[in-house]
Amino acid sequence: MPEYRVAVVTGAARRVGRAIALELAARGYALAVHYHSSTPAEVDETLAACRANGVSAEPFQADLADPAAIERLFTDVEARFGRLDVLVNSASAFQRRRLMEVTLDDWQRTMAVNLTAPFLCTQTAVRQMRAQSPPGGVIINIGDHGALEPWPDYAHHGISKAGLLALTRLTAASEAPLIRANMVIPGLVMKPVGMEDARWAEVAAETPAQRPGTAEDVARAVAFLAEEPFITGAVLRVDGGAGLM
Repeated sequence: MPEYRVAVVTGAARRVGRAIALELAARGYALAVHYHSSTPAEVDETLAACRANGVSAEPFQADLADPAAIERLFTDVEARFGRLDVLVNSASAFQRRRLMEVTLDDWQRTMAVNLTAPFLCTQTAVRQMRAQSPPGGVIINIGDHGALEPWPDYAHHGISKAGLLALTRLTAASEAPLIRANMVIPGLVMKPVGMEDARWAEVAAETPAQRPGTAEDVARAVAFLAEEPFITGAVLRVDGGAGLM
């Protein structure tokens, strides 16, 4: 077994990505903290919180819409840590548009970040996971409701996440048994920008759990899937039962 385990988390300096990075750090993973436009304070706070668990944590800036930046990201991670055990594709673009409102620019940007980037990250990670000693690893993709059901107000976003679900299953099938791939689908865990607190509480109360979740709920699910060796190709909803409605 390697002396330590390494995880790359994209979009790790804020929100759900940050919670995932902290959870993995608490479980002893060295962290490659990817970010794009997060502030220096957000990045520094995430690094400090990870390092408080006694693990190494390093920042890696990259625009995932740029394929060359993705290649540099993984080259730099390999140079710094020497291996890669877990990739969490958490970074995401989120834009509200109905089908006939989506412009070509909207479509291309969303697909670049939400689908093409995880695809390229997956390919690059798989190559490294196959070549390292011992070989193997886990890839976990963060989806959402739109991956499973039509989401008319977020047309192109939902399509991108449905594609990410297909990528997850394909990776699990094609790269077994050395590499596992799973997806986590959060529910109401982060209040949308602009939504009033009262409305947020009202929507959450309508779910079977009758409360909103947290980014930490999602992070624990990611860590579980990262460490359970008999689970691959799985889709885990962390939504307080909202998928039953």
